[in-house]
Amino acid sequence: MSMRKKLYVFLASALVINFLFVYATTKPSEIIPTASNTVNVRDAALSGADGEGDVTVNTKSSLYDNLHLDKLNLSRGAFEYAMTGYNYLLNAGKLNNDQLLSIVDFSLPSSKKRLFVIDLKNGTLVYNTYVAHGRNSGREMANQFSNQPESNKSSLGAYVTGGTYTGKHGYSLRLLGQEKGINDNANSRAIVMHSAPYVSEGAVKMQGFIGRSLGCPALPENLYRPIIEKIKNGSCLFLYSPDSDYAMHSTIVKKLV
Repeated sequence: MSMRKKLYVFLASALVINFLFVYATTKPSEIIPTASNTVNVRDAALSGADGEGDVTVNTKSSLYDNLHLDKLNLSRGAFEYAMTGYNYLLNAGKLNNDQLLSIVDFSLPSSKKRLFVIDLKNGTLVYNTYVAHGRNSGREMANQFSNQPESNKSSLGAYVTGGTYTGKHGYSLRLLGQEKGINDNANSRAIVMHSAPYVSEGAVKMQGFIGRSLGCPALPENLYRPIIEKIKNGSCLFLYSPDSDYAMHSTIVKKLV
């Protein structure tokens, strides 16, 4: 073998050895993901659930972390409760639109953007904005809840969004409570999603909190229509609070308590 060929073989061997050393010592966090190895968050989280043929979106998926929802103030507790409610409704066949999950986090004051609309299929946060609570649920914080007519309080738990209509608050979205004794009077109480002028950044700047409703999760006037259009007709809405009474009586989240 000529001297030139021996030099070529030596250099090629050195390159191979160096590559193997670098690959073996590289930490997983240092490997940059590419489009070819990313996955659909919701599809990757689907797994067998309580009964044969059931499907569940895993509450321990990386969606909460991937979307950095903690930096947007959504509590992990709210996310896990909401995912549990979503899975319950999904397995019960009650969701006509299983792509979306909307969460209202009442562990936050009304001065914070506490409505989160998440696209589970694409792994994206679609909306994050202000949302009102009932006037008798508290001032800045919602900490009292009721399913009773004329209580003017918010009701916690899992809902399925219904159809839309135009009423005294304009374009509105019906909400169908799915938890008996907790929020199943929502329809008869006319608890709906609608716009309100008191739900605004200006209200926060002026008084430190937004205005309150008669129990409806009212939305800002500049966002209510696209949000309602997005989540209407059979998606999951979950109203969360670290409320011990709800946790004690809800059959949906009992496994988390």
